[in-house]
Amino acid sequence: MEPEAEADTEASERPGGEVRLLPWAGLEGKPCYVITDDQGGPISRIADSTESIQLSMGTELLAHALLPGIPHGELCFLAERLTEALGDALRIAESRGRRLRRLN
Repeated sequence: MEPEAEADTEASERPGGEVRLLPWAGLEGKPCYVITDDQGGPISRIADSTESIQLSMGTELLAHALLPGIPHGELCFLAERLTEALGDALRIAESRGRRLRRLN
């Protein structure tokens, strides 16, 4: 088992609360987690807001990607931002998927 997968397994079994993958990375791009209960807390609310903003930004970037005749320099910039938005969306999907599995 990979070290990150081991940490995920250990973290999800922690007593006293649910472990949530946060929608931002920590130092060196490592995943960040928060232990929360069913009520959530201030960090969970910030994470919810951040997820919403990240998904909205991805939607707006996608709309710009569909415009014809984008200059090469802008296209490169757009590709970089779309790559970041996809990474954000995948992290959000992973976090939400983990929470859904715990509910079932």
